[in-house]
Amino acid sequence: MNTSTRAYRVPDDYTVVDRFLVELYEPADRLAHWLQPRWEYMHSHPYVENVDLQRIGIAADDDAVVGVVHPEHSPAFCYFQIRPGRSDVKMMLVEWAEAHLGGWSSDLKGTVVGFFIDDIDVESQTILTQRGYSTFSDWGEHHARMRLDVPLPRTSMQEGFRLQSLADENDLAKVNRVLRRGFGHEGPAPEDGISSRARAQQTPNYHKELNIVAVAPDGSYAAYAGIWYIPENKVAYVEPVATDPDYRRMGLGKAVVLEAILRTRELGAEVAWVGSEQEFYLDMGFEVVAHSTLWYRDLDAARSGRMVDHALGLAE
Repeated sequence: MNTSTRAYRVPDDYTVVDRFLVELYEPADRLAHWLQPRWEYMHSHPYVENVDLQRIGIAADDDAVVGVVHPEHSPAFCYFQIRPGRSDVKMMLVEWAEAHLGGWSSDLKGTVVGFFIDDIDVESQTILTQRGYSTFSDWGEHHARMRLDVPLPRTSMQEGFRLQSLADENDLAKVNRVLRRGFGHEGPAPEDGISSRARAQQTPNYHKELNIVAVAPDGSYAAYAGIWYIPENKVAYVEPVATDPDYRRMGLGKAVVLEAILRTRELGAEVAWVGSEQEFYLDMGFEVVAHSTLWYRDLDAARSGRMVDHALGLAE
């Protein structure tokens, strides 16, 4: 058996990694790997344009994938997806990232390569410590889970508002507007954002009937909940969620999220996940069960390379 690393092949390896993540999933209190929907959403998000996907590294036994190292929205910050029992490839993937990934971070004020590592993953922490990595505790990721074998909270709608799915009406300009405003972008939503919303809806597991909006009395979308359902894993993944600032504190965000979750439960979902620790999610029944911390290494002294301007921030 020959284990080696190679570059990600666009577009063929998209499906290879997609299926790899579905295969790796095991019901548990923590997420040892990305859920498949996060991989899919990454590829449809406008920020993926910041990344040369061919810099992703694949570890394989001959033709069988056993590990992947990849960024999400910036080549500076990476994630591992590794088959259980194959921790021997971690060092290979770290070395791949140090050679092929990394980029400029305004927050860390240097050219860095970083990894988001689960706080209980001592093995990875040991490897990175030995290679000169440090933690940046200001930046991390939370993973919250809701079991769906219990009654869901009840919601009520404000008079004049209604819930509907994008299968009922799919007005991309309205979707673009609520997502931009909900994520803090001021001013009119630029029309070029509409094409990005359309692209996001063309991925294999995007289902309009599961994506829910709260419609305001004037017909605009006041809140939006995106959700992804993977039948093989019986898992729902909530992303993205946004409420127009003009309509906050009216229960609309909670209403769209719970309606989306209810629809996936009717399809067979047994658990829902969201990457957040916000009280908004905890109040409706999510529980934070895992946290990862950013580990990084300054690459300025180690190698020179293409500088990719990046500032850490919240993404849709």
